[in-house]
Amino acid sequence: MARGGLGLARVAVVVRAGAAPLWWAGVFAAGVGVLVPGVTGRRIGVMAGAALFLVAAAVVSYTRRRRYAVLARSAVRAGKHDVLQDRAVSVRTWRRGHRWWLLLAFVVALASSFVVPAAGGMLLAGAGTGLRLKAAWLGRRERAEDALLWVRVDWLAGNGGRPAGKAVKAYRSTGIAAGDAAPGGARRRTAALV
Repeated sequence: MARGGLGLARVAVVVRAGAAPLWWAGVFAAGVGVLVPGVTGRRIGVMAGAALFLVAAAVVSYTRRRRYAVLARSAVRAGKHDVLQDRAVSVRTWRRGHRWWLLLAFVVALASSFVVPAAGGMLLAGAGTGLRLKAAWLGRRERAEDALLWVRVDWLAGNGGRPAGKAVKAYRSTGIAAGDAAPGGARRRTAALV
């Protein structure tokens, strides 16, 4: 980082980083779980899993939104020497830091299929969906305010990768065209050259 600049990661990218691993681990665990009759039977397991999916998606999506909103309102403009982290780097860093938790969640979801088929996997998939919904909410907020939200990388590292945790004091903001991720944390689509 040159001349006292700070490393910054996109808030929406960090939120969205866990969505795909949780979703796919959940879908796989639920698929395998359907093959096992379990203690409760498949029908009850799938119905319980559907309810858990909806509850997990809603809870994860709405948790800490007020904190995100407070940090977004107090965001200060990023300095010209701040270094904006690439989307791929932010995603890779978050997933590496959480790989053992993701693996443990997958194993627990798979093992729970012997009791309630598919329910654990659907719970994981619901958590992944909730993260994607939260990132989409952040994206709508970024578009409305015409500013992308960034968090200091050192605050993320000391906070378990949570972009709205206690260690995070404030966000930084940039124009909507900064970085390589669109509002909401998805890959930025580039116009095809004619």
